[in-house]
Amino acid sequence: MMTEIFTSIFLLLGAFLMLLSGVGIIRMPDLLTRMHATSKAGALGIGLMTCGFVVFYHDDFSLIVRALAMIMFVIVTAPVAAHVLARAGYFVGIKLWEGTVKDVIKERYDLKTHRLRSAPKPRDED
Repeated sequence: MMTEIFTSIFLLLGAFLMLLSGVGIIRMPDLLTRMHATSKAGALGIGLMTCGFVVFYHDDFSLIVRALAMIMFVIVTAPVAAHVLARAGYFVGIKLWEGTVKDVIKERYDLKTHRLRSAPKPRDED
């Protein structure tokens, strides 16, 4: 009985976060905020749903190991993929939302050579 309750809670929370991720794609104003919504809520939603499956099938050790490996894979790759897609979108000229407060890349990216300079090193103050 408790197993089904915990499974249901994990699955419902995961499904809710996946729904929020989908709503974020539709409602957010630009590529960067859309990527943020999908990578955060989507990865956590998949992780919670997988935890629900682990709770339900807690007797099968091989399933638990595969589920944990899947959770780690999603948590590691989703932010990296979102970062790469958002950066590529920025470099091809996707317009930012007018409410964007700070554009750190703009001052370091050369449009002619398509090169991105490193951030200046902070000076040590004595």
